[in-house]
Amino acid sequence: MQQTQIDLDLLSGPHAFWDGLIQMRERTNGHRSGTDAVLLSACLPPDAKGLVVDLGCGSGVVGLGAVARHADLQAILVDNDPFMAALCQMNARENGLAERVRVYEGDLLAPQSVFAAGGLAEESADYVLTNPPFHPAGRVRVSPHEGRAAAHVLDDEGLAQWIKTAGRLLKPRGQFLMIHRPDALPTLLQAMAGRFGDIRIRPVHGKAGRPATRLLMGGIKGSRAPLTLLESLVLHDENGQRTAIDEAVARGRALIDIYGPMAVLPKTAAGLKEGPEIS
Repeated sequence: MQQTQIDLDLLSGPHAFWDGLIQMRERTNGHRSGTDAVLLSACLPPDAKGLVVDLGCGSGVVGLGAVARHADLQAILVDNDPFMAALCQMNARENGLAERVRVYEGDLLAPQSVFAAGGLAEESADYVLTNPPFHPAGRVRVSPHEGRAAAHVLDDEGLAQWIKTAGRLLKPRGQFLMIHRPDALPTLLQAMAGRFGDIRIRPVHGKAGRPATRLLMGGIKGSRAPLTLLESLVLHDENGQRTAIDEAVARGRALIDIYGPMAVLPKTAAGLKEGPEIS
């Protein structure tokens, strides 16, 4: 990959995530990572190891957070934007994670042969994490900033191809983990059919008593197990105060394991902070 030079004047930060577990620079006029990235990165199991692919990585918060938290993980961060790919490399380097992270720049919707030519082999990943663009083309006003527009808009056909790419990269029985809008569920399930089973869906509610605004979803490649609707994750109570689980996840004290219980974890060598029990 040809190295793209980054003008530091085009960046904001560094911004701390998980109480400073990683410090991230982001594109000033691009998409700013926030709650969605924090939640998705926390969906891996406590004993995650092997290779994780962050598909459509942006500045790298999801993938770098996973590697920083799990000492036995390596990551490949994938993005089609040369600027963002270079920014990921910078963020990996500045967080001391460069030896465990590789960045792949290329079209996420390209045939597998293109990925393989770039060193990203079929059925090589133990996990794929993805936070794809949320909004269907033509249904929202597109940002005038190219970086934000690319991060927010993808049509249904592109979304289906995105999920197909994730399936190709995963090993048999590998975990696919994503975050998306609830109204996209029919499209997501249709795209996952025949590729993933044991689908798990955890609704995310911004406030107690309100409709879900996000879905955390998981699938196991090649499984035939039925779909499971999991307990909801509520970020704020009726009074607008952060819930204990939201606070713990945001501070790096808990994971939201899609294939296990939502739990506070003990301190580990990877940097996860010990926290109080959550009821």
